[in-house]
Amino acid sequence: MMTFNFEGPPVGDGDAPADCQDQLLPLVDEIVQAAVAAGWKRDDVLLAFVELAWDLYENRRGDL
Repeated sequence: MMTFNFEGPPVGDGDAPADCQDQLLPLVDEIVQAAVAAGWKRDDVLLAFVELAWDLYENRRGDL
């Protein structure tokens, strides 16, 4: 199982989405590289991330 070490969100007027994106980018990039090495097309993998993230976002909106 993978372990993720995230820093907490910014305090005050920080840009939480941008800070989170900075922390997620290396993880997503590593996954994309592994998928491409396994024969997947880079665009297909990135599109799958977008669709998955959107589905997670939409499902969460019902909980708010």
